[in-house]
Amino acid sequence: MKRIGLLSDTHGTLPDSFFSFFENADEIWHAGDIGNMELLQKVEAFKPTKAVWGNIDGHEIRRAVPGMQHFTIEKCKVVMTHIGGYPGRYTPEAAKMIRSFLPDLFITGHSHILKVMFDKKNNCLHINPGAAGLYGFHTHITLVRFEINGDKIENLELYEKVR
Repeated sequence: MKRIGLLSDTHGTLPDSFFSFFENADEIWHAGDIGNMELLQKVEAFKPTKAVWGNIDGHEIRRAVPGMQHFTIEKCKVVMTHIGGYPGRYTPEAAKMIRSFLPDLFITGHSHILKVMFDKKNNCLHINPGAAGLYGFHTHITLVRFEINGDKIENLELYEKVR
């Protein structure tokens, strides 16, 4: 079993609750719009980290992390990218990734809107953790944590705070 902390759209700032909410996580996954290398390094120093760059991230971050990741953790196939849409409204690139990798879990960021939806057509769970940073139109800071146990995604929990 792996405990995952998931966030996106930090835009250079971590919420105060970051360290306490993800204290028991085995890994942190960042779904893009990191904001700066200092933030990425702080996350990496805290826990093993998987991250993708987002549309606001500059060359330094784009050299440090890929624009898309696909990997297997336990028995769960994961695809993570920053801009991908959601079930029924995937971007063409995201739809192609899903067809190619057949993930159990598809993670995106970008919208600043928390979404957890099961995609019946592609038989995968979609998670967008919303926005953890201070910049953007969102009114709530959100973080997500969950467990991967074999091929099951379990015990999903949300942190939400009005900014």
